[in-house]
Amino acid sequence: MVRAAAGPVELRCGGAAMLPADTEPAAGGQPRPGFDQGTQLGKRYSLAAAGLEVLCVKAGAGSLSAGDERLELVAPSGLPSSD
Repeated sequence: MVRAAAGPVELRCGGAAMLPADTEPAAGGQPRPGFDQGTQLGKRYSLAAAGLEVLCVKAGAGSLSAGDERLELVAPSGLPSSD
């Protein structure tokens, strides 16, 4: 997590609750419709209304969400030119 929300948040991927890192996910799980746009490795996702920002460390088919609200991909900021 890059920036934590002010209160408790149920972080989900593909519409299902996230599991602790040492937990093996169920085999054959598929993202719910509407939560199947995927995540990209190394990209930041945020829900500005909740003050939440996360960094994706494993790419996949499921979209990140806080409850039923999808997190949006954060556009990278441009570097200043070196004229």
